[in-house]
Amino acid sequence: MKDGRIRFRGNRVHDCIDDVRKLEVPVSKFQRRVQDLASDKAFASISRINHRVFSAAHSYFSGRGALFTLLPLVTRMISSPGAVYGKEAISYTSDTSPVTLSWFDLPDSAFLSESSQIYLELALAQPGVEEVYSVYNSFRLEESDFSHLSEFHHIEFEGRVSQESNLSCAIGLISHLLNELLENEEEALAYFLPADRLTELASLTSPSAYTHLTLREALDLLHEDTGDNRFRNFTTDGTFGSWEEIRLTWICGGPVTVSQYPLLEVPFYHAENRDSNPRTANNADIIWPGYREILGSGERIGGSDELAAKAETFQLPPQDYAPYLETRELDDWRRSSGFGLGWERFVQGVLEMPAIWDVCHFPRTHSTLKP
Repeated sequence: MKDGRIRFRGNRVHDCIDDVRKLEVPVSKFQRRVQDLASDKAFASISRINHRVFSAAHSYFSGRGALFTLLPLVTRMISSPGAVYGKEAISYTSDTSPVTLSWFDLPDSAFLSESSQIYLELALAQPGVEEVYSVYNSFRLEESDFSHLSEFHHIEFEGRVSQESNLSCAIGLISHLLNELLENEEEALAYFLPADRLTELASLTSPSAYTHLTLREALDLLHEDTGDNRFRNFTTDGTFGSWEEIRLTWICGGPVTVSQYPLLEVPFYHAENRDSNPRTANNADIIWPGYREILGSGERIGGSDELAAKAETFQLPPQDYAPYLETRELDDWRRSSGFGLGWERFVQGVLEMPAIWDVCHFPRTHSTLKP
């Protein structure tokens, strides 16, 4: 809605909602989850959908020759460290702080992983390994709302490919997931979506359904649509949140990729577009129609000198990030690109659900650990 509301149009399970941003985390609902699992058929349908997403993701990456990689969930190297180490030095806007914990009697705190990206890059140091992927939990120290969980799941890929090929791989994954769901889980999908919505979903399996924009082009479209002069500012800070992402997909009539974000408003590991002014990252997000960003992608930062300069800007502790810095010193190091797909947010968009906790059997939010 142009007045700033985000309206949910309803599906077979949930009625229309005037503004989903006003939804509060339903703690009491989670406390009766066992009874709901036993009586609400929606959860069984979601289980079948989740299983298909899992098997389809593995078949897609295996078809590419990518190797599944076991990774830690406890780390000192978080993928978005600006919120912890560099917030006083730069305007860091894209991510929040990680969840911290004590690790035995070590003097430094540890972090729960908020992305597998750094360790997937390290895995590419293995001779003959060109592409890797993971399916893992991620944790963010941020309050939950209709599109955020404090713990969620990522499907992540890293390969010795260009960003152009990487984005094509990401769109290919989404198309493969949708095709597998439509071909094998139509009954489960139909529990939530009427026939005309299933037809709409099928139309999104083609790469031609996507509109490709730079952030500057996206902001210009929003300015033309709303007349709001804040969109003249080339920044995501206060100008490109949930309402703007959703509005953009309405303007374009389908999924949208948005690329070339301000370099210092995205995580440190993104490569810079050559000769960009203002400086931009060689990255791209995929925004699901009527919902939000479901996937972030990008080319990784270059050699040791470039990484060292970025590390200083973001105030990365060298003792913690030494393994990442070390990869750039390897004789056969080559630049990679990668992406991360938010599993629950993808399913939320596919099923057209109003809140992300409604697609999660055991949601973890900032306000409860139950059930």
